[in-house]
Amino acid sequence: MRHWGTITAAFVAAAVVFAFGGGAMAKEFRLGLITPPPHIWTKAAEAFGADLAAETEGAQTVAVFPSRQLGNEAEMMQLLQSGALDMAFLTVAEVSNRVPNFGAFYAPYLVETIDQAGAVLKSDVALSLLEPLPREIGVVGLGYGMAGLRQIVSRDTIETVDDLVGKKLRITPFEPIRDFYNLVGAAPTPMPLPAVYDALANGQVDAIDMDLELIWKLKYYEHADTVLISDHMMFPMVGLVSARVWGGLSEEERAVIQRLMKKHLDGVIDSYVALEADFLAELEKAEVPIKTVDRDFFADVVTQWEETWGEKAPVLDDLRTVAAGL
Repeated sequence: MRHWGTITAAFVAAAVVFAFGGGAMAKEFRLGLITPPPHIWTKAAEAFGADLAAETEGAQTVAVFPSRQLGNEAEMMQLLQSGALDMAFLTVAEVSNRVPNFGAFYAPYLVETIDQAGAVLKSDVALSLLEPLPREIGVVGLGYGMAGLRQIVSRDTIETVDDLVGKKLRITPFEPIRDFYNLVGAAPTPMPLPAVYDALANGQVDAIDMDLELIWKLKYYEHADTVLISDHMMFPMVGLVSARVWGGLSEEERAVIQRLMKKHLDGVIDSYVALEADFLAELEKAEVPIKTVDRDFFADVVTQWEETWGEKAPVLDDLRTVAAGL
């Protein structure tokens, strides 16, 4: 006679497999992102996939496609909306191109530290912005990650904000950051990440807007006469699932995916909070020319940006309230 515990364990295992695909139909989700394989976002996506496969005993797995293998962020968003792509980790920038309220996350000096940036993204106000996404743009948002705060790497010496006037400055292509640098007087130049190193090296651009992790890991500092440590803007990421795909999942499947993806998105935030100071220390050890500035460096640019985006993104006031309470 078989032991009752063995029978029970076998029954539970069979039930789990049945709940996650009916036993015969394992599901492999495709998850796209723009970051290279060593990047924290990519590693988090892979860890999420590993956890999902383990918890569902292989009934659900995730194939991760880094480095724009499935297209740029606008193209991946379209694939999500059609259901041709299951999941993605995208910059909030791409969402803000479609839902202007998300532009509030890019308010200059919304936060002062990386710790505050993480806390704002985990707040109820931030999470509430995800709720209407299925209706508005056909995707389901399961939580936020982020990169580090934004800095400026320049081929030339930068002493005042006037030294940025007329400079071709690489940006991620979205309206809030474009507006910021237009107000500065620079010439914001959208450019995909893989092209940035060569463009900075050969003078195709004069400067770049970038986080400390990539300034260090991708060695952008090698072509800098100034690394401006400005911490002028946070740079959130959002974990998305196609609403079409989400609609085809059971409640049990949704609950597991949501819990595990949120866990790893929170882990991305925690990683940057822990590592930001280390990235800066590495730059300092490399004897990179560093200039540290604050909000005053940008004169009245911050106020002008807020006048425009306070109307476009009314949630900005609520996010400022959250930040002020940290």
